[in-house]
Amino acid sequence: MSENEHEAKMAHPRMAAGALFFDEEDRVLLVEPSYKDYRDIPGGYVEEGESPRQACVREVQEELGIEPHIGRLLVVDWAPNPGDGDKVLYLFEGGRLSADDRRQITLQADELQGFDFHPADQVPELTIPRLARRTAAGVQARMNGLTAYLEHGKSPETVA
Repeated sequence: MSENEHEAKMAHPRMAAGALFFDEEDRVLLVEPSYKDYRDIPGGYVEEGESPRQACVREVQEELGIEPHIGRLLVVDWAPNPGDGDKVLYLFEGGRLSADDRRQITLQADELQGFDFHPADQVPELTIPRLARRTAAGVQARMNGLTAYLEHGKSPETVA
């Protein structure tokens, strides 16, 4: 196999990164994108030459207008997408946003029309299943101090 043939068979997934933020009641921050019919977490695609963590910091600053500390990696989720190319999604610890932090949020007007905090058990009602599973894994990883690896939002042990 030539180098070009080998390169053609290699995966070239798109990468995205986001953060889980919480309030004092440990509710999860979800944003309301103007271009989606479901809630999402703050974040976005990784640009060329940018690490997933750097992308998360940049996207949070762009979308929310704040610069909180982005902590450790909570989840890596491989998402197959045959028609559009696979994705690798990173979810980082955003921490707890104080009332003062929340007052400083300025939404990116051309992308977001709102945000709110929700109990973790209500997230599945507000977003797509894969993101709900990733968020639940992130909440669990935050509590147990581990990092979760998922495939299409599910632990490989549960994927049969």
